[in-house]
Amino acid sequence: MTPWLLPLLLLLLAGPPAVRPAPPTCYSRMLGLSREISRDFQRLQATEPSEPCVTYLPRLYLDIHNYCVLAKLRDFVGSPHCWHVAPVDALKDKVRKLYTIMNSFCRRDLVFLSDDCSALEYPVPATTAPPAPQG
Repeated sequence: MTPWLLPLLLLLLAGPPAVRPAPPTCYSRMLGLSREISRDFQRLQATEPSEPCVTYLPRLYLDIHNYCVLAKLRDFVGSPHCWHVAPVDALKDKVRKLYTIMNSFCRRDLVFLSDDCSALEYPVPATTAPPAPQG
């Protein structure tokens, strides 16, 4: 057997190269980033005693299907609280990125299902139990 035949045989037996997954859509990118921002904001609130300025930041509960989310993102980025606090600066960068994606790159892909600004003030409670039977 020639020396180059063995690597060629192994390559053929390994199969075709893996197919790369499709790139994220605008919607999936916005949804993923909004979830990441919400999770980071909750973490930041949990560490609030070490950063008292966090209590003065605007609330950040995101729903990318609510038209008011654009104003909410703008308010959060423009908040003068917690200047030069690294975790807050990182969060504001993510919020700025989401705002840019929603307002520029993915504007045509957005479908707003509501414009209830008060719904963005408090988190939506997660339901884990099925609804009670009606009877």
